[in-house]
Amino acid sequence: MRFVVVPQWQGSPSSRAMRLAEGAYAILGDLPAKATTLVEVPVGAGDSLGTRIHRLSSVLSIAEAVGRELRSDDSPALVVGGDCGVEYAAVRHALTPRTAVVWFDAHPDLHSPRSSESGAFSGMVLRALIGDATDEMPSLEPGPVAEPLDPSRVVLAGTRTFDDAEDLYVESRRVRSVSSLDLAPDDVVAAVADSGATEVYIHIDLDVLDPGSLDGLLAPQPFGIEPAVLISTIAALKARFTLVGAGLCSFAPVDAAHASDDMGTILRIVGALSR
Repeated sequence: MRFVVVPQWQGSPSSRAMRLAEGAYAILGDLPAKATTLVEVPVGAGDSLGTRIHRLSSVLSIAEAVGRELRSDDSPALVVGGDCGVEYAAVRHALTPRTAVVWFDAHPDLHSPRSSESGAFSGMVLRALIGDATDEMPSLEPGPVAEPLDPSRVVLAGTRTFDDAEDLYVESRRVRSVSSLDLAPDDVVAAVADSGATEVYIHIDLDVLDPGSLDGLLAPQPFGIEPAVLISTIAALKARFTLVGAGLCSFAPVDAAHASDDMGTILRIVGALSR
């Protein structure tokens, strides 16, 4: 597996979003140089382009750059963010009709531009991949429109912070979900198997973890899963399904010392995904 590092912060709703770029660079320093590519991110925040999506112009240009880089090499990639918006191009690149997406995240990221109070793309990215609310959400890549992600091939894992609009969407679209309170590797594997998929893309927002196990989170959510459970679940998924890609997002250390304290946990997750 190769590594593509994307220090995007423009998709985040946080006033401390620049910490996400610093987190991506911190992880970059511990990745093998020969197998790693850095995607340059615009310095400016960007413009909404008349939509409800904040900083959309930067999100667009980064998505195009990530897509170009992923198309340059056929090997599976671990895309390291930055905010979760980087997953739009990453998942689209890996997706086939046989692929399920396991979304390890404290939040479902299923807002539309109309339902989102923050206007941040990171909270809309999974909804954009499914292809709903297309009248409110412009295409993020030029050329032919990729096949949307079927909601029956989505498994929310460890997700525990839903807004009302997202809760209603999950119920109406019958999106599978495995709670953080009793998450077990076999349950996640079974949810993917029930979808009929033979391949899997694994998205990890580090806020899926319990805040006691990782310091570098912008908006820690209580009652998360432990790193050992996450790593065991990754191993179980890889043992059953073909891993076609992965994303690791939302590392936001306060400073270099705090980044170093968290790096052992992060590198264990990276190892589980890439071995």
